[in-house]
Amino acid sequence: MDAESDAPRAIWVIALLGLSGFPISAAVYAYGSGVMAGHGLNVLITWSGVMLGFLGGIRWGLESGRTDPRWTRLAVSTLSPISAWGLVALRGDIDDAWILTGFIAAFILQWLFDQQAPDTPSRFPRLMTVLTLGACVSLALALEKALRM
Repeated sequence: MDAESDAPRAIWVIALLGLSGFPISAAVYAYGSGVMAGHGLNVLITWSGVMLGFLGGIRWGLESGRTDPRWTRLAVSTLSPISAWGLVALRGDIDDAWILTGFIAAFILQWLFDQQAPDTPSRFPRLMTVLTLGACVSLALALEKALRM
């Protein structure tokens, strides 16, 4: 493994702890019963919104730290939190399967944007790939249950 492109252990530990909310809440929703399943879905949707906002903040921070920030990259960095807010706000108005699908799409679009982001640390693409995969697999598990209901 290339030491320059691998994130320090502390970043991995904190990132994986943050990621843990996805599989835990998805499993509670998918395999829990009654009230517990409902709480699991609430946590999953809320955590998805929080994490998309956080990822947008990372992009904002990377860009705003430049001497001459590019306004287009700053503007695009606000799309993740705005889409997350919209999906959370739509809860109850549209089916949960569409909310989960929207979060999967938003995380994938965020990942695509991050993969081509200029001037980022070399560890960034690998780190974001692992975290996006964990979030999307968890959301897909929940989506599978939502489609069966």
